[in-house]
Amino acid sequence: MSQFFIRGSLGSMYKCGSRKYSSGGLNLWRPQFIIRRRLLYKPVSTKLITYSMAYSTLNSRTVLNRPVYKHLIYNNTRTIAGTAKLLTVVGRFLKVRYLLLTGAIGGGVTLSQKYEDWKENLPDLAWIKDIFPDSDTLGLGLFHDMREKMKSSALSIRIGKRFEQVQDQLRQWFQEATDDDVTTLLAEDIKIGTTSALPFLGKKPDQSENIPTKNAKDSRMQQIQDEMMHCQIRYQKEIEKLEKENKELRKQLLLLKAQKTGKSHKTMRKSPIDMYSDVLDELADYDSSYNTQDHLPRVVVVGDQSSGKTSVLEMIAQARIFPRGSGEMMTRSPVKVTLSEGPYHIARFKDSNKEFDLTKESELSALRREVEVRMKASVMDGKTVSTETISMTVQGPGLQRMVLVDLPGIISTVTSEMADDTKEAIQKMCRHYMENPNAIILCIQDGSLDAERSNVTDLVSQMDTHGKRTIFVLTKVDVAEQNLYNPDRIKKTLEGKLFPMKALGYFAVVTGKGNTNDSIQIIRDYEEDFFRNSKLFREGVLKPSQVTTQNMSFAVSECFWKMVKDSVEQQADSFKATRFNLETEWKNTFARVRQLDRDELFEKARGEILDEIITMGQITPQEWEDCFSKKLWDKLATHVFENIYLPAAQADNAGTFNTTVDIKLKQWADKQLPKKCVEIGWNTLQEEFQKFVEKDKQAKDHDDIFDNLKDHVIKTSVEKHRWSDKAEDSLRVIQLNALEDRSVHDKQQWDSAIKFMEKTLQDMLHQNEEIIHHMTGPVFTERWSQWKYKTKEEERRTATKQELEKMLQLDPKKRKPSLQFDELTTVRKNLQSTGVDVDDEFIRETWHQLYRKSFLNRVLQSCNDCRKGFHFYKRGFTDGIDCIDVVLFWRIQRMLQITSNALRQQVINNEARRLERNLKEVLDDYSDDKEILQKLLTGRRVLLAEEIKRVRLIQEKLEEFIQALNKEK
Repeated sequence: MSQFFIRGSLGSMYKCGSRKYSSGGLNLWRPQFIIRRRLLYKPVSTKLITYSMAYSTLNSRTVLNRPVYKHLIYNNTRTIAGTAKLLTVVGRFLKVRYLLLTGAIGGGVTLSQKYEDWKENLPDLAWIKDIFPDSDTLGLGLFHDMREKMKSSALSIRIGKRFEQVQDQLRQWFQEATDDDVTTLLAEDIKIGTTSALPFLGKKPDQSENIPTKNAKDSRMQQIQDEMMHCQIRYQKEIEKLEKENKELRKQLLLLKAQKTGKSHKTMRKSPIDMYSDVLDELADYDSSYNTQDHLPRVVVVGDQSSGKTSVLEMIAQARIFPRGSGEMMTRSPVKVTLSEGPYHIARFKDSNKEFDLTKESELSALRREVEVRMKASVMDGKTVSTETISMTVQGPGLQRMVLVDLPGIISTVTSEMADDTKEAIQKMCRHYMENPNAIILCIQDGSLDAERSNVTDLVSQMDTHGKRTIFVLTKVDVAEQNLYNPDRIKKTLEGKLFPMKALGYFAVVTGKGNTNDSIQIIRDYEEDFFRNSKLFREGVLKPSQVTTQNMSFAVSECFWKMVKDSVEQQADSFKATRFNLETEWKNTFARVRQLDRDELFEKARGEILDEIITMGQITPQEWEDCFSKKLWDKLATHVFENIYLPAAQADNAGTFNTTVDIKLKQWADKQLPKKCVEIGWNTLQEEFQKFVEKDKQAKDHDDIFDNLKDHVIKTSVEKHRWSDKAEDSLRVIQLNALEDRSVHDKQQWDSAIKFMEKTLQDMLHQNEEIIHHMTGPVFTERWSQWKYKTKEEERRTATKQELEKMLQLDPKKRKPSLQFDELTTVRKNLQSTGVDVDDEFIRETWHQLYRKSFLNRVLQSCNDCRKGFHFYKRGFTDGIDCIDVVLFWRIQRMLQITSNALRQQVINNEARRLERNLKEVLDDYSDDKEILQKLLTGRRVLLAEEIKRVRLIQEKLEEFIQALNKEK
């Protein structure tokens, strides 16, 4: 009975949970259960009550104590014992039955729960209720009503002739079937609706069904494929509708959040993907500077040239943001695109705040031009491709959040317009990005070309041998179908059996129909229409899950975030350990030095340089004038002596001397003197500023790490500094007025002029003697005391000097600065007679120095004679004292004093401030030029501080991103 109950229960559960069949099943076996129950209990029913009462009486102490029942009990002891044994056996049998019954019920409940779980995972099939009625309405007119509803149904599902045959058989069977037939069917566990349930359909086992012809099978298969396609299209339409609604809701939600926070309508808080993009930017710079491995995931888009890489990326970004070309290389440098969600469809570059509205064609064109300009600017020195990354962000509602890097297409041949190393440079760049073990490789293959012409698949298979992080995308499937491409090869490609590479997933997409002006929406509609009517899809070559860029985008995004979540914390721990090691090295190497990176060191150096220019204000006006006066005379003395004083001194009288001096001074002051004075003032300002810098270097707390930077900044600023143009005109006026004044007003000025003249002549005489000594070589005492010897030239120079000194001793006042031809011939002949052979130029050089020495000695003697000649000067030199040269030197001295005062005023009032302004401009320029700072601020201390700062920043950004990612979960 328990066996029958279990089989009946399973039979009732197989009937899809129908109450009618379940209760019917129980009703079918219940009569037999009742019969068997009566057969079991009826023979013992009368005695059972008597024995039960007796057994109860036997166990009752009160009854046992009563004497009236003792006789009856003792007489029936053996009968009661046998009855008790029988009852024990019956009880054990009943326990086994109940155990089996309980197990059957529990098993049924468990199966029912499993069925409910399985049913929840099935798609919503509520629409079937409109066609198939409940079991309560099952009757003879059931299938007639079903057929009418199916004809009028919105789904218009065509069942076919086979269903009509089954319907007639079911109707006939329900009319002829009895309860015993149903019971037998349930007991034998026959599954209705399968080919093995022919008895259920009223057929005998030996009846054979007509085998359909091949054409009928093909027609049926085509009909099923059409129905599947229509269902897929309807499902896709519903998804697109929900996506559009979701985009709009997301946009409204983001705008609502922005309004609550009071932010601008386009300025949104950084999302996790934006934070992640910032981390990648920092890591890109850090990796290039310190050769540190970057293992954070990003989607690397690789493929052959013109395979559709850029188009695939544009379909993911939902905007045509890249420049396009016909058969030429357009992607010349890596382009990192960060896709994030936002209320507006906009794009912007990392280093710019300008936003491009991607819903407007004009701004899309401007964005493409900007990308093209940046690519061309990154390619320098005759190169075709560049490793400089162009970073941009694209925001929009419903965009899949991820980071993609579009790389230049792999080429097979280098054309004449390309650099010779272009092919190797592109492959090296692709390898560099694919070497990252967490990088997701989006391998783009042109489906319209032969598989044997592919270059990218071999490269990808080398970098990702097992295909654990590769997604294969077959583009231009529509062109392949039009070109009657072999469907089997496409099928093998999407199954991973054609190329020697492996991948996580394979997708077939259509990214356009050849018109560069088509919008993304037009391309998406074309793609959906193609796959809806594609012969490849109908023949089963293309699977629904492997087509459209939307499915591919979902798969890439899911893989990207999975990779990010698996690796970001490990990368954060790695940088935490790196930071600890670097900080430990700093503590051990630079224990008492504050940790300053290159930018902070530059700001400190900027402050010190500006402090030094301000310190120049401590120089007093008198110190400025003395400095300028000394510098001016050091530069002008030679010109005054050689071109003015010496020629004028050859005059025979005072009138000629004064006339010559006036003419030469006027010419000098008009043309050369003002410009020369400005130049001297400029050099003096530079030298004084440099003195303060050098003085600061001698301080105890001086940090020599700034020396190179300071010297370079000061040099650049001084070279950039230009004295005011009006300064020359003002100097010219005051200098002419000073030089025209020939009257010495008092004795003090006279003594000052004589002192100035005497000091000048003594300095010139000392310089002249040093030159003569250098020309003639060591004297007798030097040769003996220092063991020096004269060279042959020095010996000839000594002989020439001795011959010319004889000439000067005869009449020194009548001698001229230059020798006549006959005098040169006489000197040369005399030297030749002594065995010394010299030319006329050699004699002139020696005479030039000897004559000046003689002239300076005579002028010094005259200067001593004029010390008390001021009163004679006032009376007009009536006593014959010749002091006209003293007046010349007084005029020169007066000019120097006035010029020094003017230069001092210009420096204090204008030029020092202009120099400070130039310093600030140079410092500002250097602050923006990282290359110059890297050259000028060097050393392990700078590099270590810079690396610690960068690692700390990356670690903080990673932790911030991880926190936002966990919060989002």
